[in-house]
Amino acid sequence: MADTASATRAGTLRLARPGPTALVAAGFVLVQLLLVSPRMGLGWDEIVYVSQVDEHAPAAFFSAPRARGVTLLVAPIASWSDSVALLRVYLAVLAGLGLYLALRAWRGLFPERVLAAAGALFATLWVTLFYGPQAMPNHWVALGALSCAGCLLRARADRHDRAALWGVAASAALMALMRPADAVWVTVPLLVLALAVRRWRLLAALLGGLAAGAADWVIEARVSHGGLGERLDEASRIQGGLGWNVAVGDQLRGLAGRTLCRPCTGELPHPVITLWWLALPLLAGFALWTAVRARRTERTLVPLVCACTAAFPYLFMIGYAAPRFLLPAYALVAIPVADALWHLARGPHGTPRPLVTALVLVAVAGHLGVQFLIARHVAERSEGDRRDWARTAGELHRLGVRPPCLLTGHQAIPLAHYTGCASANTHGHNANTTDADVLRTARRIPVATLSRPGGPPPGYARSWPEHRFGGFDVRVAPAVREDTAG
Repeated sequence: MADTASATRAGTLRLARPGPTALVAAGFVLVQLLLVSPRMGLGWDEIVYVSQVDEHAPAAFFSAPRARGVTLLVAPIASWSDSVALLRVYLAVLAGLGLYLALRAWRGLFPERVLAAAGALFATLWVTLFYGPQAMPNHWVALGALSCAGCLLRARADRHDRAALWGVAASAALMALMRPADAVWVTVPLLVLALAVRRWRLLAALLGGLAAGAADWVIEARVSHGGLGERLDEASRIQGGLGWNVAVGDQLRGLAGRTLCRPCTGELPHPVITLWWLALPLLAGFALWTAVRARRTERTLVPLVCACTAAFPYLFMIGYAAPRFLLPAYALVAIPVADALWHLARGPHGTPRPLVTALVLVAVAGHLGVQFLIARHVAERSEGDRRDWARTAGELHRLGVRPPCLLTGHQAIPLAHYTGCASANTHGHNANTTDADVLRTARRIPVATLSRPGGPPPGYARSWPEHRFGGFDVRVAPAVREDTAG
């Protein structure tokens, strides 16, 4: 009896011990919070998403390309608390949990060690670490893409795996809820595969998930944008017009820590920064070669093709770059690349290769060092930018621009959030009002307009008193006098 009880306890301990993928996910949560301060204020795009459910600040203009997925994601916190730290911790934990679940979708297709290595490679990219705890959609599209491809391969291998079938639908819905266009690009190869092998339940799960996730975006297009075609046209215009445009060099420039490269000019980063990016195709090719030799081509080829279709519009169809756009491609390619690294470190029969293993470890260690340095640099720069916004908001308060109030012009959306005002624009991508409406509003509440130093103010504000601070020319409607500050 004692032996049986001891064996039971030992078995329970073995079951409770976290596996390598769980440890990677937990480490991801910790490193996010160490490199990106939970106290870092909200960025421009985050403000748009969070303000839709934030009762403490007016909702910012929601432009055509955006989808409501991130707003739903942050609603459990942002709908009742304005604590940025709480929101960041919540998102970091969710990002780690999401990574763990996405890697679990591949269990049985690759060894656990490969999945853990893939998770570590993806989680330690500076762009993953920086955007994981942020209210942004790209990380979630990446996790949805990784999970969707894994679940589809599992469902294809086992017709009775209902959990995998539901995983396909849920993952497709998550991607479409976050960024409908990205979801389509990611799932094109999966749809083709389901059609080619005549797996109609798989096809239905994919299409059903995409439809469920994109339903809100399509309905909103009809209600607020004049129809789906009109919203797609408007979204294309805001992104500079989609068409053939080689942006590979732009993405390379972004690897040095430029969160938005628009326009994307300047020298390419040092080769130490870009080497990993250039090595990806070589490692992916090696992974495919080893998979063909081992007669398991499909499980390697599918994520690679999905990574290519996910990256294609951002490498060849858009006139600017943001590193976060390629997160889905990085997540998908991580598993084949991790598999390739394991094969490099071991011989054909699994025998260790000490010299090759040492070289791989040195290369990976150097890569991680570069990624962590860039992540911290980007985080510190972003924290500084947001402190500047807070200081500018303090100056606006000194001039009497306090809630309820309205800001228009250059960077009106983020500055309005930090000031506690509503934001509006009469032109540009975020145009949602007219000159006449701004003047009518100025008769009721404080209104200020911001422009770049030396830039011309809007016509309705040319006679307003001018002030300069925080890198802005600020004109305040004359109904608000400086001596009202107090």
